[in-house]
Amino acid sequence: MRITVTTTRRAATAALLVTATLALTSGCHDGGDGSRADGPATAVSPAPDLPSSNDGGDPPPGPDGQAVCTPEMLRFQAGAMPRRPHRMLLTVTNFSDRPCTFAAQPYPLLRFGGDRRAPLPVIEASEPPAAVTLPPNRTAYALIITSDARGPDGKRHRGRKISQFGVALTARATPTQVGLDGRAPVHVDPHTAAVTYWQPTLAAARKW
Repeated sequence: MRITVTTTRRAATAALLVTATLALTSGCHDGGDGSRADGPATAVSPAPDLPSSNDGGDPPPGPDGQAVCTPEMLRFQAGAMPRRPHRMLLTVTNFSDRPCTFAAQPYPLLRFGGDRRAPLPVIEASEPPAAVTLPPNRTAYALIITSDARGPDGKRHRGRKISQFGVALTARATPTQVGLDGRAPVHVDPHTAAVTYWQPTLAAARKW
């Protein structure tokens, strides 16, 4: 067989094509770090966006059909009442742009410190004619009787001083911690303390 320059060039070209094909085949089966892959590559799509617990929608309606007040809509303040011994005032202001109601839980559920006891009892006589509805930028009130001279068993109880306490709007909610204005501790006796229903005005709360 006569070997010509053209034949030599064709053989070299064929060899280069075989080498390139082998390299591509090897690359398809190797990992990006040079390690050998055990199986075919799998495409990974981005994780889907999960719905948020607070997606900007309206709060669930209460028994009266209005939106229920939630902690995210409210600002709490508390402090001792001047010249009113054994009395503390809790205020709640709606700083959202929509009205809400306390109809589902018409009085605050208060817990002091790490107590595992039930929330403070409510003063039944303080129930207003209708559950309080709170328009935007309006405030409701609850008066807290922090202690009494004697407990229900006729005995004196020492209680303790607190600088903050927990407020919950529903029985299963995690209490929101509210600090006292002025950071002055207030003496509270959990055995005799009680709280009013939410009141629509300060005058109504001060009656207790």
